[in-house]
Amino acid sequence: MSAMDDTDSLHVACLCAAWCRLCDGYRPVLEQVEAELRAAGATPRWHWIDIEDDAELVGELDVETFPTIVVCDARRVRFAGPVTPQPETLSRLLRSLLL
Repeated sequence: MSAMDDTDSLHVACLCAAWCRLCDGYRPVLEQVEAELRAAGATPRWHWIDIEDDAELVGELDVETFPTIVVCDARRVRFAGPVTPQPETLSRLLRSLLL
């Protein structure tokens, strides 16, 4: 992946909730996939967003299923939706968007 300036930075956000037990178990999955993608050269900014504590970041987005992943850059949202909690699923999705 080529170097990008701040306006072109990719962001990967996991939208979760503190009360969600599935989210608790998903955090290590996200960290594992993050490490794998960094080793492969992908350098997006990673975010863990609690939809209640950080409601201003979520805005009008209606999150109904956890975990919900959002991938975006300065111009557009590349993906936004729920993802099954397996590392392979998240890795395949993010590789298709980031590498």
